[in-house]
Parts: sequence; structure tokens; C-alpha cells
Amino acid sequence: MRSLLSDTSLSTISAGFIAVLVAVTSSAAIVFEAARTAGADEAMIASWIGALGLGMGLSGIIFSWYYRAPIVTAWSTPGAALLATSLSGIPIAEAIGAFFFSAMLTLVVGLSGAFERVARLVPGPIAGAMLAGILLQFGLATLTSLQSQPVLVGAMLLAYFIGRRWIPRYAIILVLACGVAVCWKLQLFAPDQIHWQAAKPIWVTPEFKLSTLISVGIPLFIVTMTSQYLPGAATLAASGYQRVPVSPLISGTGLTNLLLTPFGGFTLTLASITGAICTGPEAHPNPDKRYTAGIAAGFFYLLVGLSGATVVALFSNFPKALIAGLAGLALLGTLGNCLASATADTENREAALITFLVSASGISFLGIGAAFWGLVGGLGCYWFFKQDNK
Repeated sequence: MRSLLSDTSLSTISAGFIAVLVAVTSSAAIVFEAARTAGADEAMIASWIGALGLGMGLSGIIFSWYYRAPIVTAWSTPGAALLATSLSGIPIAEAIGAFFFSAMLTLVVGLSGAFERVARLVPGPIAGAMLAGILLQFGLATLTSLQSQPVLVGAMLLAYFIGRRWIPRYAIILVLACGVAVCWKLQLFAPDQIHWQAAKPIWVTPEFKLSTLISVGIPLFIVTMTSQYLPGAATLAASGYQRVPVSPLISGTGLTNLLLTPFGGFTLTLASITGAICTGPEAHPNPDKRYTAGIAAGFFYLLVGLSGATVVALFSNFPKALIAGLAGLALLGTLGNCLASATADTENREAALITFLVSASGISFLGIGAAFWGLVGGLGCYWFFKQDNK
């Protein structure tokens, strides 16, 4: 505990808070839509958020403490998007059964170690290029949000440049403070309309129907593995945390998921986008102390879970431009490191470039996102050119 207190800094706490802020405000609406499609009422939706917040908080804190690395867990946003389009007409008990089945498959993959063996086959430049392609959208969103909210985002950009020039360790804190101050001045949000309300867990006994397991459970498992675990593992590796074994993380999130599915915890996974906020140099200049950012994120997720829909409503009250600008600026350093890693090796530069372009394109085939197809295209080119060089 003494080392934890000495390693914790304002920047790591800020990184954890920003990671949770970005995660909740950018994708909570998708989770709400998925729950409503399954027939959940307002109390059930609060239970879903409570279960997810509790699972993300506890798993993130335990993993970060045990491995001394900034490990952030998250709900699967692509998975929530999949559920929002596939749960229509399916009873909520059957949906919970599909969540349970997907979590069981995740646990089996983690215990078998199959994921880790496959992950070793992905060269560093390809992994870095895939993550860079994912992060590119957040950097571009900062510029596009400048058009919709020029005063707000312009002030945040100015704060970032000033912070990077004189107080680089606390640049993102300055950006956040500036953004909130401008929002307050321009009356872009109304905190007096938010009232605290705790989430109450609601148990739903899972029901297993083969057609639902095939149409919902298996796609949810595949989307989560390809669109979340792969980028999440790449985030850790690209940030210098190759020592962290991925299989126990998959097993741990799978087991946590199993315990929480009756309350609406549809899936837990490794965070990639928000995880990168805690693994980058903006969180702490010393990589060995960034684990406190993961613990801070876990703490804030616990608050989200305990407060339920109230915290979500509070975060959602911020303008989208503030969240977009905050995320893009917070991830700028990580994006630069990933691009440097992807292009450093001249022999693999073309394969990495293809990975980057496909991952950044946002394409989706068969319900599987661009990150997976970027990895497939990049690895195909990598092995093709490697054979040609022989």
C-alpha cells in the first residue's frame, strides 16, 4: 500500500478518470440500446450498468495491482452494437443465456492458452500498425469537432500546446480543466439536472436455446475476441508491457463475466482505446508506475457501477466535442509511438501500412470489425513478402 501511494500521481489519476470518461460517454448509449432491444426496462438497464461497472472496476484493479501494469478492462462496444441489432424479439432470459455461453467460450480460450500462442505470431510492426489505425479516428475526431465547437475545442488545443510546452506531465489535466471551464461558461451542460441514484442488481435466470446461442452467443464471442482482445493485447505490447501474459487476463475476464451475466454483464474484455490512455507517457513518464492509472480507472468504474445510470447521465451531459477532443489529445502520444513502431522496420513497412489503412478504414464484414481485417491483410502481406525474400 505504501508503494501504491508513492507511485500514484495526479497524472495517473487523471488518466484513469479520462479513460472511464471516454469509455462511458462514447459507448453507454450503445449499451442502453442493446438492453432496450432485449426488452430491459429502466431498472434492468441500471442493473446492466451496475454489473458492468463492478466487473470492470474489480478486474482492472486486481490485474493492475498483480501485474504492476496499467491493465484496463471494458465492456465490448462492438459487442453491444452487435446485440443492439440482433436481440430484437429474443426474450431477455435467452439473451442472458447467450451472454453466459460467450463468457464460457472466453474462459475456455483463456485457460487453453490458445490466444497467447496465436498472439505470438503477430509481429510488433503489424500490431503497432493495427492499433495506430484504430487510434487515428480519435485524432481526426478532434479536428472535426473543432468545426462544430470551435471555441471549446480551440481552447482545449491551446491548453494542450501550453501544457506540452511547460508542464507536459499534466497537459491532459490542463486540457480537461480548460474544457470543463469553457463548457461551464458557455452553458453547454447543466449539472443541476443530474440527481444521484444507485443501481440495484436484478437477477435473470439464463435460458439456453440453441438458435440463440448460435445467432447471438457465437458472434458476440468472435466480435469480442477480434475487435477487443486483439487490440487490447496490442495496446499492452506496443506500450512496452510484453511481460504481461494475455491468457490469464482472458481467463479472469471470462470468469468475471460468467458471474455477472445474470445481472446483465453481457461481456468484459481488455480495453484498447481507453487502455491506451493509461499505458501512454501522458499517464506517467515512468512505465513502472503507470499501473496506478489502471487502478485509478478501476476505482472510477466502481463508482460508475455503484451509481448506475446517474453517473452515465452525468458523463453524457458533457458535449460530444469535449469528449472527442479530450480523447484525441490524450491518445496523441500513443498514436505517435505506434506509428513509429509500425514504420521502423523497412522490410515490413508495406505490410504494416496495409494493416494501418485497413484498420483505420472502419470496414466491417460478417459482423467483424476493421481491426481484425487489418490484421488479416497485414499478416497476409507480411508472410507473402517474407516468402518472396527467401
